[in-house]
Amino acid sequence: MATTIRLDIVTPDRMVYSADVNMVIARATDGDLGILPGHAPLIAGLDIWPLRIQTDEGEQQFALCGGFIEVRPQKITILASCAELPAEIDIERAESAKERAENRLRSPLPDTDVRRAEVALKRAMMRLKVVQSKTNLIM
Repeated sequence: MATTIRLDIVTPDRMVYSADVNMVIARATDGDLGILPGHAPLIAGLDIWPLRIQTDEGEQQFALCGGFIEVRPQKITILASCAELPAEIDIERAESAKERAENRLRSPLPDTDVRRAEVALKRAMMRLKVVQSKTNLIM
């Protein structure tokens, strides 16, 4: 049995990642998925949540802004609206987006799109979580 599976992460802008990995851990819209080589075929929607990848070198995380995952026995394809490595995340921008979204939700105006503010808050918090987890792994 194979010990790795090919993972491609694609956004509208670019191919974010393409390599053989040992395991992928993702949050689907209906629960968490752990995917190993030889996994049964699957298609699922992905939530806004850190994507964890395990390789021989260790674990890596991506900030994933939702999308879709297609799993085949030898390949995983993730189509996401955005996917970022911790080094690509602008911490000040994420903190600012979090504050803006919290303010909109705390004191919504009549024309405030509450759902959009909730999604913006979730994305900002996820980005900060990915950066924080990377900092904890380094220390």
